[in-house]
Amino acid sequence: MGGARTALFNWLYARKHGGQFLLRVEDTDKARSTDESTRAIFEGLRWLGLHWDEDVVFQAANVSRHRADVERMLESGHAYRCFCSAFELDARRKQAEAAEGAFKYDRRCDQLDAAEVARRVAAGDPHVVRFRVPDGATAWTDLVHGTISFPNKDIEDFVVLRSDATPIYNMAVVSDDVAMRITLVMRGDDHISNTPKQIMLYRALGADLPEFAHLPMIHGADGKKLSKRHGATAVADWQHEGILPQTMVNFLALLGWSPGGEFEEVMSIDELVASFDADGLRKTAAVFDVKKLEWMNGQHLVRMPLADLAPLAGRTIAAAGLATEQELAARGDWYLRLLDLLRVRARTVDDIARQARPFLVQAVTYDEAAAAKAWKDPADARAIVAAAREALVAAPTWDAASLEETLKAVGEARGLATGKLFGPMRVALTGEANSPGMFDVLTLLGRDVAISRLTAAENELARRAEGGA
Repeated sequence: MGGARTALFNWLYARKHGGQFLLRVEDTDKARSTDESTRAIFEGLRWLGLHWDEDVVFQAANVSRHRADVERMLESGHAYRCFCSAFELDARRKQAEAAEGAFKYDRRCDQLDAAEVARRVAAGDPHVVRFRVPDGATAWTDLVHGTISFPNKDIEDFVVLRSDATPIYNMAVVSDDVAMRITLVMRGDDHISNTPKQIMLYRALGADLPEFAHLPMIHGADGKKLSKRHGATAVADWQHEGILPQTMVNFLALLGWSPGGEFEEVMSIDELVASFDADGLRKTAAVFDVKKLEWMNGQHLVRMPLADLAPLAGRTIAAAGLATEQELAARGDWYLRLLDLLRVRARTVDDIARQARPFLVQAVTYDEAAAAKAWKDPADARAIVAAAREALVAAPTWDAASLEETLKAVGEARGLATGKLFGPMRVALTGEANSPGMFDVLTLLGRDVAISRLTAAENELARRAEGGA
């Protein structure tokens, strides 16, 4: 989720300023970079609609260039070969800890003369390449945090090339950034400690520095770093929870960024691009609030063109086994009208499918909580349902205006308020306590289905009145 938010901010910045949004898969660490994790990145970005502008760069394909850049630094004196073994380094580290001191590489291999280094390299002695950290301090102006500075004395001569000639992360990303002409690096603030090292490497390679923006983490509602315990963490998984991609883009954009002043939280992608500015990036951690995400999704459902919502809801309805997509398409205008009525009460696409059930099945199942309230007295409820059925059978036309007049007469004749009349009817027609308006329910169901369900409810209420389970 955090990676998706970071990608979105980069994408918005690039689109706002006419730049390019580039995608690089940093796969030099084979243990962490799997086909599954790479596929999740692609699926998430495609679902969000964050299309990249050039071919994907796979970092592992550029190892020869990474090594060449290391050789350039060796030649320029910015790096040196270190033959200290892991065993030796571990022993020195333990000595430092025993003396209650912090271990820092002592540059002993930097004292070797060129002839000795050449001899050991020719002999095939295993070694790494270390960057020679200069004196002074390394600072930059961060787009989120302002000026950040690190004393170089606190940074040891770090490894840039392992003994197997593969690059360390910091070396690989800088080499790739230079080759890809990166001008802005926007990422999580867990990378702040990497930045001074990377700035040193840019300078050693004679490259221009990009701008940096380090974004705070995303936390769960409990204030802890977002993780699997908070629910779905792969962004594309939310499509299976009935969340729209435009909702997720809107929601993520407001996690750590604000357009400033008074603004409408529900924004289209075009509105986000137009409003996005680095000045609105926040320094504090954002909170991933699932309830707010669902509320925002409900707002986007209402704003979405019905023609776009229809196939999306259709797939969910079909997956629930309520109707095939072809059957829904064949009912064209009726289906669109149903969606328009249901979406105002929905938070997710799954909600729409659930609400659609009474309008798509042959017979309804009565929700017992709804029946216990609306059918508390089965005999009385049966009389109400029977009176409504008899009047509806005789209704001259099956449209909202005619049905309203018909049921108004029933209520007046029995001295019933609308709620007392419609409550038992609603459970009879839909099996539930909540639904669209009564006249919408009746017209959507049609005369035959509505009369049939009222008749079935009469029989069920008669059974309950007689003490049936």
